[in-house]
Amino acid sequence: MSTKDLNFDADTALAKDFLSNFADANGEAKYMNILQDVANHKTRAVQIDLEDLFNYKDLDEEFLSRVTDNTRRYIGIFSNAIDELMPEPTEDFTDDDHDILMTQRSDEGAEGTDGSDPRQKMPAEIKRYYELYIKASSKGRPSTIREVKALNIGQLVRISGIVTRCSDVKPLMKVAVYTCEDCGFEIYQEVTARVFMPLFECPSKRCDTNRRKGNVILQHRASKFLRFQEAKIQELAEHVPKGHIPRTMTVHLRGELTRKVAPGDVVELSGIFLPIPYTGFRAMRAGLVADTYLEAMSVTHFKKKYEEYEFRGDEEEQIARLAEDGDIYNKLSRSLAPEIFGHDDIKKALLLLLVGAPHRTLNDGMKIRGDLHICLMGDPGVAKSQLLKHIINVAPRGVYTTGRGSSGVGLTAAVQKDPVTNEMVLEGGALVLADMGICAIDEFDKMDESDRTAIHEVMEQQTVSIAKAGITTSLNARTAVLAAANPAWGRYDLRRTPAENINLPHALLSRFDLLWLILDRADMDNDLEMARHVVYVHQNKESPALGFTPLEPSVLRAYISAARRLSPSVPRELEEYIATAYSCIRQEEARSNAPHSYTTVRTLLSILRISAALARLRFSETVAQSDVDEALRLMQMSKFSLYSEDRQKSGLDAISDIYSILRDEAARGNRMDVSYAHALNWISRKGYSEAQLKECLEEYAALNVWQIHPHTFDIRFIDA
Repeated sequence: MSTKDLNFDADTALAKDFLSNFADANGEAKYMNILQDVANHKTRAVQIDLEDLFNYKDLDEEFLSRVTDNTRRYIGIFSNAIDELMPEPTEDFTDDDHDILMTQRSDEGAEGTDGSDPRQKMPAEIKRYYELYIKASSKGRPSTIREVKALNIGQLVRISGIVTRCSDVKPLMKVAVYTCEDCGFEIYQEVTARVFMPLFECPSKRCDTNRRKGNVILQHRASKFLRFQEAKIQELAEHVPKGHIPRTMTVHLRGELTRKVAPGDVVELSGIFLPIPYTGFRAMRAGLVADTYLEAMSVTHFKKKYEEYEFRGDEEEQIARLAEDGDIYNKLSRSLAPEIFGHDDIKKALLLLLVGAPHRTLNDGMKIRGDLHICLMGDPGVAKSQLLKHIINVAPRGVYTTGRGSSGVGLTAAVQKDPVTNEMVLEGGALVLADMGICAIDEFDKMDESDRTAIHEVMEQQTVSIAKAGITTSLNARTAVLAAANPAWGRYDLRRTPAENINLPHALLSRFDLLWLILDRADMDNDLEMARHVVYVHQNKESPALGFTPLEPSVLRAYISAARRLSPSVPRELEEYIATAYSCIRQEEARSNAPHSYTTVRTLLSILRISAALARLRFSETVAQSDVDEALRLMQMSKFSLYSEDRQKSGLDAISDIYSILRDEAARGNRMDVSYAHALNWISRKGYSEAQLKECLEEYAALNVWQIHPHTFDIRFIDA
């Protein structure tokens, strides 16, 4: 036994040497600086990284393996070393309850103790202001929950998974302090387990001599409590073997690690794998069987929220370089799912969905949402689901669900019985889990009508209101909805009106900022190109060359998080332009026998939101006219496949149609000169290409209808 004690004493000396002498890359004493911050009450957490122990020259590998295999004991050893090394404070700070009590106790000194009972000595734990964590090395692959077995009991392990449930943060007693009513002695009781037996009699010598069973009172203010939270972590889908169901593990989070995780977060945890006996009635049923849990030592998020994103290394320079690139809008959109052929405008719309617009809160408390909602409706086999899956991977917080597999309460919130406290609690559904993120709903058309109504409130008010089982509340669901659906008869039927094909209620359609109709048309050139693309992807497992290197999802996330910090506003000079554009869309719809869209005031808000998202991408604080034009173009392009069909029916050839568009727009503005950029913008909204515009310009210039500038291609009408 003595050799073992000597061994631990030697390890304490090693720990002291490491803490006082370890220098980081800059040559500074890393841990002594942390301890100085603790002494100055600037921080509570002291995190010892195993990689630092590994890199420290004076430590042998055996010490490292002892720390890894017996972590709980070595936390005590490092804590003792820190107690001896703790420097004096160098800055003034306001005293809290803990400091006042500690001063009072040290003043009293040995007055109240008679040495007869170890419980009357002040334990080291109550003096400590800090919390010590030992973080596992981040090298190598983290274990799955399935790989953590009995051999790992007491060891430091690193696992990855998704958080499925979190309890409230509650106080956990670490040191109980009692005062004797008869003799006034202060008695300390350290609590190491989840349950403990409180003292009822004073154990002091004076009470024993007087043969008095002194009544002891628990002093809550003087006792030491830690914040405690329990979480459930579940295996990731890719780690579950075929035919098995995902396993779960209980995680205990203490002190500074509480409130770090929320349900739906994909995290990597390092901690000590420990057994815990059942308590209460469950112990009678379980017998000798014990439960296991992970006492967390560090928490790392795989995808950080945009607000919490911290730029690493050269990311800020890279973003600054990208922002100066004039073609960044196209580059970012083409970097989304480069393996999927075409769909350039759809990818642009999905990029804007990721960026979003700023939320507006008015003076009277009314809120206007900033999240964009997009519905992709198209024929089978146009890669809708693949686009959804990719967007969920890129977004820092995303939930993917399907229409048939989701009930109304599964999307919003369900009332369940908490297995720990037996109280009725709210369990957030997919839309609540995707708060401040994206909720992708596939097979949207196959949802039951009663379940689909649950989405109406979320899409406009961005809350989920609940009145169930005595719980009346409103949950935040500030989520962008990305839905994918098939038309009413599986494929789009051109003989029927768009309203019959879309087959979604107008109340829901008006809430989508963009409803994208994707029709699968037979086109020889396009089909050949797509087939070559698909074969190339199958052979090489990557997309063909795009003319530039596609940006990694991590770079996309960094760029978007930087863009989301801006809050662009619409300048006064653009107000009339936007109002005129909106009224023109309404007039066109009123004249049409079978309108392709359902335009309401929400459409106007959609134009403003898309314009603000485009301004964010340019890192601009004001919306430009080009942003509004691009927003209107995207709205027109969303029905592009229908316009081409309408023109074929009307019998107008492309050249005549382009001429009539330009003539009408010029007459509306009462002008004779039209710039080439404006002409291209007008005709692209109607689904024509630049090549067709140039052909039209040449043909009508030959007929002497207009004159073309030789360099800029601007148009001047010759009034007959």
